[in-house]
Formats: sequence, C-alpha cells, structure tokens
Amino acid sequence: MQVIKYAFQQHGDDRGMLVALEEYKDIPFEIKRVYYMYDTKKDVHRGFNAHKSLEQILICIHGSCKVLLDNGTEKKIVSLEKPYEGLYIANNMWREMYDFSEDAVLMVLASEYYKEEDYIRDYNEFLRMVGVEK
Repeated sequence: MQVIKYAFQQHGDDRGMLVALEEYKDIPFEIKRVYYMYDTKKDVHRGFNAHKSLEQILICIHGSCKVLLDNGTEKKIVSLEKPYEGLYIANNMWREMYDFSEDAVLMVLASEYYKEEDYIRDYNEFLRMVGVEK
C-alpha cells in the first residue's frame, strides 16, 4: 500500500506562519467540502468507514493524531503532527482516526459533497467491495 503524505509550502516571517492550499495545485482534486474535528476525548476512535468515490486530505492543523489505513489486505498507521502536512486518502480505503492529543484539530478536505450512500460503514461489506472475502 502506498501512503501519500503531502508537505505543503509554508510561508512565514517574524509574524508567524501561513499555509495556503489550492485545489488541483496543492490538493489533487476539487474541494467540495471542508470539515474538522476537535475536542475529541481520550481513547476515542473516529472514522470506521471507507468511501466508494470520495477522496480526502487529512491535516492535523493543531496537535496530533494517528490514522489507520486499511486497503483490505494491508494496514498502515500514519501519524499526523505537523500543520503543514496532509495525508491523502483515496476511495475504497478504510480509515480510523485515533490517539488524538488533547488539543488536536483534524481538518478534512473532501472531493465530494456529503452523500450517505457513498459511505461504507460495515467492515465486512468493505472487504467484499475490495474483493477480499472474510
């Protein structure tokens, strides 16, 4: 499994830092939705889903968290802890976010508007869709 992590260009001086993101330039898709998670309690896991067509970039803009990626045959854990790094998640990839620091803010850039029918929320259904029978 290939993990794609983007290091976004940082701009800064004695006033502080800035990261600007543009679709098709810094982000490999049109951004149709942005959402973020914060105040995630200790030992809470989020996600537990995959998407049929949606692509995402996850950026932990404050604090840190871990992301478990699972393509049905291989699993990898990716740490997000820098506000200028983004993790690309393709469709048909199971994801679970966990180990959030107390101050974590996880921002998600999505290629599609919210559509419940795009979600795969059952792990066994996910395995069937990617051709791995359990």
